[in-house]
This record gives sequence, structure tokens and C-alpha cells, in this order.
Amino acid sequence: MNPVVIDTRATQDPRDVVHRAVEALAGGRLVAFPTETVYGLAASALDEGAVDRLIDAKGRGQGHPFTLAVRSAEEALDYAPDLSPMGRRLSRRCWPGPITLVAENNHPESLLAQLPTKVKQAVVPNGTVGLRVPAHPLILDVLRMLTGPVALTSANQTGEPEAITAEEVVSAFGDQIDLVLDGGKSRLGQPSSVVRVHETSYDILRAGVVTEQHLKRLSSVMILIICTGNTCRSPMGEVIGRNLLAKKIGCNDNEVDEHGVVITSAGIAAMAGGQASPQGIEVMKKIDLDLTSHSAQPVSEQMVRHADLILTMTRGHREALLSQWPEAASRTEVLRLDGKDVADPIGESVAEYQRCAEQIRKELETRIEKITLNN
Repeated sequence: MNPVVIDTRATQDPRDVVHRAVEALAGGRLVAFPTETVYGLAASALDEGAVDRLIDAKGRGQGHPFTLAVRSAEEALDYAPDLSPMGRRLSRRCWPGPITLVAENNHPESLLAQLPTKVKQAVVPNGTVGLRVPAHPLILDVLRMLTGPVALTSANQTGEPEAITAEEVVSAFGDQIDLVLDGGKSRLGQPSSVVRVHETSYDILRAGVVTEQHLKRLSSVMILIICTGNTCRSPMGEVIGRNLLAKKIGCNDNEVDEHGVVITSAGIAAMAGGQASPQGIEVMKKIDLDLTSHSAQPVSEQMVRHADLILTMTRGHREALLSQWPEAASRTEVLRLDGKDVADPIGESVAEYQRCAEQIRKELETRIEKITLNN
């Protein structure tokens, strides 16, 4: 008997499709999902029998683990509580998305320990676990409603080409699976990149959608400096910080990005495209730093999500930032180590700008040393 195939593009109520998929998975059945990469075949990770069926359908031998698909980067920490700084960085920047992160499985409080024995053997056979948050609304909605994660693998027989249409899934598996959600041709049409993360580095285990060059950029340490309008304090902080980093690394200021560190600035209430203040430009010129090409930008959700460290000029800036993005609290600090504010020099004399710049440099010297040592 062939599987039930639902054309999700033709359904009048997408919620009904989600409920049917959740019901099927909870009942121990195998469900094929469209994802942004290729079609995936899923089983509830809480059901030994379902995972056994997944192993049989896939034709996969021991030692080739299934991926554990979870709802979010935050939920991934339930299964890999000691995910490395590199792993946390990539998960924030790449999920939901076409990357599978492979991490150590050795934390005593990991929820992996609560999975059935055969499931653990299927997802963590070698002391590591592969985690992914697919970037497709259908499977994400199912994961949000389902109790527990799913064991996920590409919907093709081992050794055969990946399926990018529902028809190819049915052709590959026939009556071995129960439900196929037809979302049309996969958008990207190639598998996810599989990346083994270490403390401060990574290895590409399988090339995929995310190129090596893009991955290098995504794995960089990112420092975001925040003030109000992004025309005085934070732009000075950005160029001073980049200069300090360049001296620490031993490169030119414009080569810092190539060495795995990105430093940028933004404003809580910035007008996009605004120029740096004339006084700030003058003060930076005195120490051979250039602010003439600076273009102000308002802080964005992506900036906050990508940043490893956010430094705010005042306590008020930190409070404003966290009122909108509370999840960034552990990565957001006031620039001054004593917790006090760096006063805004706008409208003041060049001498006041000079004092402000010297204060920023002093604080960043300590910060940069710490950042370099920790990353």
C-alpha cells in the first residue's frame, strides 16, 4: 500500500496538515517532509519502534547516525548543554537553516540520556550528536507541537541521490513509509552542510549548501558596539577596537575580518546613512584612524543575534536593547568595566570628544585582550 500523499500547496487549512503529521509521528509512523534542502524522512525520537522502521527503510548500517531535528538553537542546548562557543555561534547565525552541527555528547544533564536505548544508538553511536533546525515552516510547526525531537534523515535509500520532490520519495520508499507531505520541489535541492564543531574551530564533514567561504564568515567572532545615534561614541569605538585588534593579531586594520574577527557599530535610535560627527572625525584623524566613510545604521535583530559580544555605551542602551531582545542578555555588557556610562559628547568641544575617545580606548584595550584570549 502506497503512503498517503498530501499536497500542502493545495490544502485550505495548513494547520490540518500539521496536525496530521504530528498525529502520525506520535503514533510511530514515518513521515516525509519537504525542507529547504532536500526531502527528509522523520520518526519520533521518543519511539524505538518508529526509529527501527526508519533504519530499515533507509538501509543504513550501524555507525551512520541520524540527525536530531529540534525547534530552535535554544532547544538544542537541552541535548548538547556544553555546546562549544563555536557551536553556539554557528547555531545562532545559521538556524533555522541548511547546516547540521555535530557536537560532543558527554554532558550528564543532556536530554539525550532520556531517549530510548535503540534511539540513542541511532542518533549518538559515536559519542557525538548531529543537531539541526530546518528552515521550512511546515516541519518547524510540527516540531513545535510534537513532544520531543525527531530523528531525521534525507529521504533516499543509502547511496542513492537525494530526493527533491515528493514523487522521488514515493518512488524510493513505497509502502515503507506512511505519510508524504508534498511541498513541491525543494528550494535549494542539495543537502545541508555537516559541520563538526570544536571549542573555537570546526571541520566540514560534508560539503553542502553553506560554502566554506560563507562558513568562515559565519564562524568569525563578532563584536557589536552600541550608542544612541551611531555618529559619535560607537563609531569611534568601532575604529579604535579594530585598530587594537589589528595590533594584537599583527595585521592591517582592514585585514581584521580575514583573521576571524568582525567589529561593527550601530545605534539604538540611529538614522540610516548618517555621517560621523565632525569632531569625532577630527579626533580620530589625530591618531591616524578614518571615520570619513562611516555610515550610521540602526541596530537590527540580525546584528543582535549574530553578535558574540555586545558593548553598550550606557546602562540605558543595554536596557533598551534587552527590552527588545532579552535573549541577548548574557552577551550584552556596558563598555565600562565598572558599569558606569560613557557620556555622550555630542554638541561638545573637540577636547570633550578627545576625553571620550581616550576613555573608550582604555576600556577596549582590556576588552580586546580578554576577547582574544577567550576566542
